[in-house]
Amino acid sequence: MNKYFKIYLHRGAIFGGFGPIIAGIVYLILDLTGVESMITGRQMLLVIISTYILAFIHAGSSVFNQIEHWPIAKSILFHFTSLYLAYTVCYLMNSWIPFSLTVFLIYTVVFILAYGIIWLTVVLTTKKINTKLNEGLNK
Repeated sequence: MNKYFKIYLHRGAIFGGFGPIIAGIVYLILDLTGVESMITGRQMLLVIISTYILAFIHAGSSVFNQIEHWPIAKSILFHFTSLYLAYTVCYLMNSWIPFSLTVFLIYTVVFILAYGIIWLTVVLTTKKINTKLNEGLNK
């Protein structure tokens, strides 16, 4: 079995459980704030399973950025695509966003912008840390 596939599965298995925990916290907050959320057992099971799969894919997909022989563009494309598909399917399955072209386009634009902002933050932070480390080595 491919080394990176094993890492993907391992990370997914470790962090997958956080999805349902976060979903439970969201529903608890809704309940505590008086927001009515009539949810059936079938819907709750779908939330638990889909958020587990979402968290599993999200955690596992971080391996794409560590495959040294891949160009950075390929890593980002695989990472972005896996997250976009996982989130989109989860949101649509749970009716967290309606199946509407307008909403879907807005969701897609927001997802792309958020992804870009997060990546820009990571790149700038990493560059700043690397600069400080290199300065420390050159002293």
